[in-house]
This record gives sequence, structure tokens and C-alpha cells, in this order.
Amino acid sequence: MEELMDQTQEQAAGAQAAGTEGGEAPKRKKLRLPRLPKTEKGRRRFIAVTAVVLVLALCFGIIYKANVSGSLNGQSGFYQVVKAERRDMTVAVSGTATLEPADSYNVTTLLSGEIQSAPFEEGDLVSRGEVLFEMDSTDAQTSVDRADISVEQAQLSYDQAREALQPTSPITGTINELHVRDGDSVTAGTLLAEVVASTDLTIDFIFPYVDPSAFYIGQDATIFIGDFDAPVHGAVAAVSDSTSVTSNGMKTCTVRVKLTNPGVVSSAYTAKAVIGSYSSYGNATISMPASGSIYATGSGTIQGLTKLSGSTIQKGEVLCTVESESIRNQIENAALALENAKLSASTAEDSLEDYIIESQIDGTVIEKNFKAGDKVEGMSSGNLAVIYDMSYLKMSIGVDELDIGKVQVGQEVEITADALPGETFTGVVDKISINGSTVGGSTSYPVTVVLEDYGDLKPGMNVSAKIISERAEDVLCIPVEAVRPGNTVYVPQPGALSEDGATVVDNRKVGEQSVSIGRNDEEYVEITDGLKEGDTVLIFNKVTSVMDMMMGG
Repeated sequence: MEELMDQTQEQAAGAQAAGTEGGEAPKRKKLRLPRLPKTEKGRRRFIAVTAVVLVLALCFGIIYKANVSGSLNGQSGFYQVVKAERRDMTVAVSGTATLEPADSYNVTTLLSGEIQSAPFEEGDLVSRGEVLFEMDSTDAQTSVDRADISVEQAQLSYDQAREALQPTSPITGTINELHVRDGDSVTAGTLLAEVVASTDLTIDFIFPYVDPSAFYIGQDATIFIGDFDAPVHGAVAAVSDSTSVTSNGMKTCTVRVKLTNPGVVSSAYTAKAVIGSYSSYGNATISMPASGSIYATGSGTIQGLTKLSGSTIQKGEVLCTVESESIRNQIENAALALENAKLSASTAEDSLEDYIIESQIDGTVIEKNFKAGDKVEGMSSGNLAVIYDMSYLKMSIGVDELDIGKVQVGQEVEITADALPGETFTGVVDKISINGSTVGGSTSYPVTVVLEDYGDLKPGMNVSAKIISERAEDVLCIPVEAVRPGNTVYVPQPGALSEDGATVVDNRKVGEQSVSIGRNDEEYVEITDGLKEGDTVLIFNKVTSVMDMMMGG
């Protein structure tokens, strides 16, 4: 449009020059009116062409009049006269945004059921992890209990399968008797070994008509066991502190003797004793220590048997391996069943946790939509509550790709809101995202601004923001609209301006000059070269079309 106005200006100037400069005026020809066409179609075309010519003539006349008179709606011809001046400049990037809380949490649930408790109200401050709702979890707890039982059963089956492969001792002690050796084939139920907790035996002997003082702890005792050819020796371990009377009227005392099992004695044997000069009465039973038996619980071949009779063994220690393919398969199946049971139990436990709904953030309850006793129908119930973290407010401003280089984290941001006229708030750039969005060939980047001292501002309010990129003092400036494409400006040549320098009186004496520009704000641009303070520049008047001039706009 500038080019069109320039051409119009030149045409007007040429017309003015033709009417005012010296020389003979051209001879006028006699005006002859054109004849109307004879046909209806021709007459309509003639009328249309004539109308266009009249409109163009009227427009040219208006432009010419504006150029010659130098005035249009209070402006000086085609140009406005301004001066280059020094001023302070604030370089900023502006934008609009909607305020948001620092964080928010919409409380929802996928479960359906009755709310048992909701111990909070709107306006309450809640902490992360604080219980907001507890729902009826009776059915879920039953599922957890059943899952736990399934895990126990699967664990037992797995342990039994492992025991079939590697039999273990039920007690800590000594292998009293070993019934198998490496390479033997066994079936389920085969006795593999017997284990006793100790090799010591204890026997209580009765001595008639003897005072307890006749015996003492540690006294040697000679023991005669069953039909053994030779006696064994033991020692007195305890003596009764008084005598007792038997059913047949004898006065007796009891002496306990401890001895080492010679290796073949069992509870089926009886014994007698001689201590000092006294012989025991009757046959005494032998008390065996705790014992246990190791059995095969599966069929296979004995391997890895390193123990012998008399070897010590710990409770749970593996005696040997009963190797077979069926036992190995049984272990593998039992292990899979155990893992599946554990997964089911874990899922049930997680499901149970869903019935207790906790806050995921620290914040203020701004909505509470359900209370104890209400029924919830999963996601269809919407938000049970809404929590805002109001420790600060934030907003996201879309900054154009041409301006994003001016923005840095930490820069000051001036914020205003129509809802709070006359108030200005200060924020700071917190984050600049490189995840831009492109629309119509132009890309913008989201810039997050944080506002800690937000006064009466509230989430959801629309605000205007000005990111302060730089504050420059005492720089040479001209209005932004004075700079033309290619960084040139219109300047008056001698004779272009009126005597007071306020208006352009001769448009033909307007020239162009190149300038170097620097920073700019919304109204002014810095001139770094090409002008000095007080220089005059011209701004082409804001007449955008011939029709604007015709309408007086």
C-alpha cells in the first residue's frame, strides 16, 4: 500500500508542478461528448465505464487537494513530523495467559461403593499422604485373605517338592543309624536315617533301704544293660533328697545315672546298677534322648550322601539328593504355582489400598463433593474433591520465535489483570520450554512464569504479562512506525518543511536515509547510527487506502 501511496504522491506532485511551473499552457481542445451506443447492451457498458472513470477522477481530486492544501483531518499532508530524542526504554516481551495454582489434584476413584469416612472439609489444609476418603473394603479384604491362604498352600507344596528332592533332618543331633548309601534306589516312605539329639542316656535306679547320703554326684556307677556280656560305666547325675516307701512297704531312694550310649542301646532295653557297695532293685527303663527319622518322600536314586553313622547333622540340613525327573518337574510346577499365588496376593493387596484415598499433594481443599455415607460409582462420579497448592501461582505464556531469544530464566515479569484494575504484580520467568508449537508457519514456545506474591489474584483469572528483557537508559529513539523496510526513514530536504518546521509543505522534497537500529519496545526503536538527537524524521500518515481518504478516515 505504501508503494501505491508513493505513486499517488508522485502523480499528485507532477500534477501540481504542471499547474504551477512556468511555460505556456497547452492549447485546449474543444470538448465533444461521446455518443451513446445504439444497443441496450452497449448503453449499459458505456454507463458502467463512465461511472468508474468518475469515481477515479473524484479520488484523484481528493488526493490532489490533500497534497496541495497540506491538511487532512488535522494531520500534515502525507507526513507527520517527529524529532529523534533520547529517552529511557524498557525492552519487553508481552503476552496473555490464565493463572494456575502451583499444583492441583483432582481426587477420583475407579471403585464403586460406600464412603465410610471423609475427615476433612472445604478450606482445610491437607498434607501429602493424608487420608481423604475411606471406602467400604469388606469384599476386598476377603479377597486378600483368600489370596494369602493360597500363598501358604502353594508354599507348602513347594517345600514338600523340595524335601522330596533333598531330604533334611528334623532335629539337630547325631546320625544314630544310616539305612542307605549312594546309588541306592528308593521309593516314597523309605527310611533313610535315624537321628538322636544326644548320645547320652539317663537311667533312674531304685536302691532299697539305703539312705540318700550314701551317694554323691559324680560317683562311679557300673551299669548292666540287658544281655550285654560286659557292663558299661556311668556317673551319678542326681540323688533324691529323701527316701520314699514303695507299694510293698520298702523304703527306697532314687539315683539318676548318666552314661554314653554304646551305640546299640534303645528304649527297649532295661538295666541294673551297682554304686559303691549297693545294688539297685529291679529292672530300670532306659530314657532315650529326642530322636527323629529321615524318610524319602519321592522315588529316585540316592546321590550326594556324605554323612556316616555317628556324624552330626543340623536341623534342616540336607542329608542327600533323591534324584529323579518326576521330582524335578514337581518342583518346577510348585514354583510356578507359588509365584502365581504371590502375584495374585500382591494384586489383592494393591486393590485393598485403593479403598484408602490419600492426598497426592500439600494444599487447600477447594471442593468436597462427597461425604461419609455417600455412594460412589467409579469414574462416572467425577471428582470426589479438588485440592490446590496455593504456595504460588503460575502461568504459561506463548512467546513467538522472533522474541524467544530475549527471554531468560530469572527475568522480571510485570503482571496486570482486568479483574484488579490499577494493580501490578511481579513474577519471574521459571522455565523456558523448547517444545514449541507451530501454527500458520509461526512457532511459539511456552514460557512458565511463577508469581509468589499474588495478592487477590486467583487461579483461572486472565492476565497480561510483560517479560522485562532489558531496561536501557538515555538512548536515541524514534517512533517504531517511522522506520521503513530496509531500515530507512523519510527525512525532509531543504524547502520541504513550513517555516515553523511543523508540517510538510512540499512533498517533492522528501528524501530517504539509512539508519542502524538497536533495541525496541512497543512504541519506540533505538537508533544506533544515521541520526542524532533533534534530527527530524517524517512518518507517512496512517491513511491506508484511497477509500479511507474519501471517508475522512
